[in-house]
Amino acid sequence: MVFSFPSFLISNIGKYAYILIDLFNEFYFVNNDDKKEILIRFGKNLKHHRIAKGFTQEQLANELGIEISQISRIERGVINTSVTTLYTISKTLDIDISQLFLFDFTF
Repeated sequence: MVFSFPSFLISNIGKYAYILIDLFNEFYFVNNDDKKEILIRFGKNLKHHRIAKGFTQEQLANELGIEISQISRIERGVINTSVTTLYTISKTLDIDISQLFLFDFTF
């Protein structure tokens, strides 16, 4: 669902202070079904990169210092992991973090 907003709003940020806020022209609402689909696609992408780099789930988990089950849950789209874990995954797999997000978002 796409919502359109004016290109700017004036916002009161204090008793006498106002600020001009530049907004995106469109706002995308992501419902729960879409969130689940994103997690599943992300997980499949992570699994692809992990296997391509020759890591098992156990090896990756050991390198990251997390439970094997956490890698499994991320790859199955069961959990939404932290940004710091994503950063560490990208460094461990020696890939740019953006590579983990290169999948089609259209639903």
